[in-house]
Amino acid sequence: MKPVKLFLLIAIIIPFISATSVKNSYILSKDYVVTINGTSNLHNWNENVVTATGNANATWNTDGSFSLDALTIKMQVTSIKSDMGSIMNSNTYKALKSDVDPEIILVLSLPINSIQSAGNEKTMPASCNLTIAGVTKAISMQVKVSNQAHGKLSFEGSQSINMTDYNITPPTALFGTLKTGKLITISFKTNYTITD
Repeated sequence: MKPVKLFLLIAIIIPFISATSVKNSYILSKDYVVTINGTSNLHNWNENVVTATGNANATWNTDGSFSLDALTIKMQVTSIKSDMGSIMNSNTYKALKSDVDPEIILVLSLPINSIQSAGNEKTMPASCNLTIAGVTKAISMQVKVSNQAHGKLSFEGSQSINMTDYNITPPTALFGTLKTGKLITISFKTNYTITD
């Protein structure tokens, strides 16, 4: 193919490709809510994750749908605060091995394609890798997704896990009088806002 013809072909194709999809990057907004809920031999307990960071990448199509290409949220273990006070906080940090692995990390492991949200909430399965105390497990969870004019992506979901799957010894409190159950539920409501 002659150089002139090749140049003309490229000049035609590139604008077409640009017009069919737009890639955007997002960052986790500060209005997130992440909680950890569990049980014990005395009563249920709740913890809040105070410090988290995250980012996401999405590709927007001309029909208004988008594909979620990547998403990450990192939660600081030592920012977790329990409704049972400082002793439970310390025991949680120790159980989660915060001195060695200071973050709980959730990463989307497979892209979610052609999300037809159009401003409405849609619930769909998401394949993720969840890392706790240095142990990574593949999980599948239902996530509620919504968007607002490309500027904000919202995600909401929860996942029940067995702490022993992550080599975690369930924490205790009150000199061993309170013993937590093996199962906990991590729940999140997050917004990601566009960065470019």
